[in-house]
Amino acid sequence: MPNVESHAPGNFCWVELGTTDQAAAKKFYQSLFGWDSTDQPTGPDETYTMFKKGGQDVAAGYRLRPDQKGVPPNWQVYVSVASADDAVAKAKDLGAKVLAPPFDVFDAGRMAVLQDPTGAVFAVWEAKRNKGLGVIDEPGAFCWAELMAKDLPRSTTFYKSLFGWGTKGDPRYTEWTLGGRSIGGMMAIQKEWGDVPPHWLVYFQVDDCDKSVEMAKSLGAKVTMGPQDFPGVGRLALLNDPQGAAFYVIKLSGLGH
Repeated sequence: MPNVESHAPGNFCWVELGTTDQAAAKKFYQSLFGWDSTDQPTGPDETYTMFKKGGQDVAAGYRLRPDQKGVPPNWQVYVSVASADDAVAKAKDLGAKVLAPPFDVFDAGRMAVLQDPTGAVFAVWEAKRNKGLGVIDEPGAFCWAELMAKDLPRSTTFYKSLFGWGTKGDPRYTEWTLGGRSIGGMMAIQKEWGDVPPHWLVYFQVDDCDKSVEMAKSLGAKVTMGPQDFPGVGRLALLNDPQGAAFYVIKLSGLGH
């Protein structure tokens, strides 16, 4: 896919890794996806890693701070909005909890971190200098986001109201749509999985799912599921990086997700 110049409101526009070992995570993802990276100082003894592919931003990462004690390593999704302040006000009216109120990230943009009414955490991004991901939907880049939910009706109502998303699919899997295009999905957390809280997951596209899984394992990742074929979608696997952050790799079989 050509480089992305902008992300219209309602689209996923950024993915960010919060981890316990930034240097090790950086080495892992660079080896797995062939990413380059640059580090930007963000405070005393803190840096923000910008992962790049072909010179374009493809993801980011940072070390979880002491005040985030108890937060496991994770990939967080950002959704583009026209106004972070307006989005937060609307989200609060819809029952969301504000974990980080709107704030400016230098001159890059304005953001906030929210927890939906069922417990899943996500961020909103009002772009200024930084448009967000510069490349998506190609090998080595983000291509899909998925909500693992316990209360599908409540989650559906919340995100439809907040972002204007539509839905399609069957009882087993819901696809989020925007402007007639599928942008993500939602599925129910199964009881047999144990005490898993609602959360968002990210998918990265790969050329070969099995090879990517073998490489990830050799780099210290754990395989939670797969590789497994999903007819009409592709071959995918759910992995946990060496620090524990979960993510999918997928080899798409067709034009759709």
